[in-house]
Amino acid sequence: MTAEVNRDAARRRNLMLRVASAAVLAPVVLVAGYFGGWSFFALCALAALGIFWEWSRLAGIADRVVLAPGIAALGAAFAFTGFGYATGAMGAVAAGAVLAGIAASLTSPTGRNWPVRGIWAVGGVIYAGAAFLGPALLRRDAEFGFAAFLFLALTVWATDTSAFAAGRAIGGPLLWPKVSPNKTWSGAFGGLAGGVAAGTLVAYADGLSRLAVVGVIALVLSALAQAGDLLESAIKRHFGAKDTSQLIPGHGGLMDRLDGFLVAAAAALLIGIVRQGTAAAAHGLLVW
Repeated sequence: MTAEVNRDAARRRNLMLRVASAAVLAPVVLVAGYFGGWSFFALCALAALGIFWEWSRLAGIADRVVLAPGIAALGAAFAFTGFGYATGAMGAVAAGAVLAGIAASLTSPTGRNWPVRGIWAVGGVIYAGAAFLGPALLRRDAEFGFAAFLFLALTVWATDTSAFAAGRAIGGPLLWPKVSPNKTWSGAFGGLAGGVAAGTLVAYADGLSRLAVVGVIALVLSALAQAGDLLESAIKRHFGAKDTSQLIPGHGGLMDRLDGFLVAAAAALLIGIVRQGTAAAAHGLLVW
């Protein structure tokens, strides 16, 4: 009985920390997103650098020779984006991933696990690069950039909040117990409903047409955000870690906080680029 009471108290403390952290961070992100430009790109780049560090430390590849090409790639992507060269930014991330993979393979301490080290290094640069490129390249669209960022952010945030609320209120069968022992099917469907509602509301407030199509996009991004959450949980479980760091009180690390967002952001960017190219990715995402 005492142990159960202690667990409940710990959950309440953790929830309070999560709420307090969100209350501080969310306005900063939204203000930076509203103004856009170099300040927003810098915020995205700092988040990406933190994610790359957490990934590398988690995977045991946080060596200088591996970190250097990844950091250089993210720095170059930041500069290319700021000066309006989206293709250059994506190319920098791709090149950094290859160089980091080669460096990790060549510096394998045992000589036996060099392919695995290389794969984790490549994945780390791409993962962190997605965290930067997704929101940054969407936001640089002069006409629809902020609307796209708001659509993406609120869809993912509403997904997280609704999934948590539905899972706690309804409970039921677990979604994937081997990877995440707390996520339920009811939470997953609640997250989808919340994400679609939030995304559609943003589109309606911005006066966009064809809300049904935008709602389907929100549904896809909501599902991918939850998949990103599960992916990060699987990675942590593989390495036997609970959190990627303790940077954000109540949330853990940047990977813990942005796992779903960066996957959804990468997908949103891809949709926009396929439809309207790199110069108007936000337009391609929202206008149908």
